[in-house]
Amino acid sequence: MKALPIIAAGLAALAASLAQAQYPDRPIKLIVPWAAGGDTDVIYRTFAPLMQKALGGTIVVANVGGASGTKGAKEAQSSPPDGYTIFAVHDSIHSTYYTGVADVNYTDFEPICLVSSTPSIVTASPKTPWTDMKSLLADAKARPGQITVGATLGSTSHFFPAMVEQAAGIKFKYVSYEGTAPRMNALLGGHIDLAESNLTQKGKADAGQLKFLAIASDKRLPEVPNVPTLKELGIDVEYAVNRGLLAPKGTPRAALDKLRAACAAGARDAGFPEAMKKHGTLVRYLDPAAYTAFLQRNDKENKDLAKELGMLKR
Repeated sequence: MKALPIIAAGLAALAASLAQAQYPDRPIKLIVPWAAGGDTDVIYRTFAPLMQKALGGTIVVANVGGASGTKGAKEAQSSPPDGYTIFAVHDSIHSTYYTGVADVNYTDFEPICLVSSTPSIVTASPKTPWTDMKSLLADAKARPGQITVGATLGSTSHFFPAMVEQAAGIKFKYVSYEGTAPRMNALLGGHIDLAESNLTQKGKADAGQLKFLAIASDKRLPEVPNVPTLKELGIDVEYAVNRGLLAPKGTPRAALDKLRAACAAGARDAGFPEAMKKHGTLVRYLDPAAYTAFLQRNDKENKDLAKELGMLKR
């Protein structure tokens, strides 16, 4: 009779092994915690088909917006760790945690890979009077707290202008928006004066619908050679939004291995850099070990920054 439990256990182990061997046998949900049409959404709708080609299964992008990206983060965190939910993340996973907006942190997940890096640009509405960053700074100093900046509070679009404020000795007035798409619509309509954007908006800037005032890269980019860096202007700020993929803590190793291999293959796809260039984004692939180290560094940097900006809540 003792053999029966042993047989049952063996069958269960065999079933689990077969399930992993067949993984994925149903669609994988990729949670994007912001609205459709935003930068993260656009980047992953480009990347998902490349990744799924290598994975041999379907990846479905699911937009779960709200609460500065934390609604989607909480859904990803609480999803079954079975390999059928993955999470599109960027630096806000750190900033929202330390500013008290969310109680979800990167340590609640398993790293898959880092995918891309997007330099931030100080971007103005066409209805504003400034022709360059210097005129904006002069106006901001003359009218402290009156120039409006659209941002997802506690996220990267908030941290970036806050860093500019601190480095330049000025003060903005923040207006809350959930994600890039509604923020950019507000900027295009002249409902706010400024916002963080990037080269995805180059076409609109070229058409005069937006104004690129300064970029937070270490040097000028060839795509916008006439846009000075903040450092050139004496504002010691360098900033980019870094996007990667995570899985819920406890996801089986076999599933993680397949997801990680597919992510690497997608990032190596010959057409990916050119596709990202159109979205103002640099391909920045990091494998799980390097991505883990990056997340640790980024976490500390965001905690320190939140403290410096007077936003640290934990």
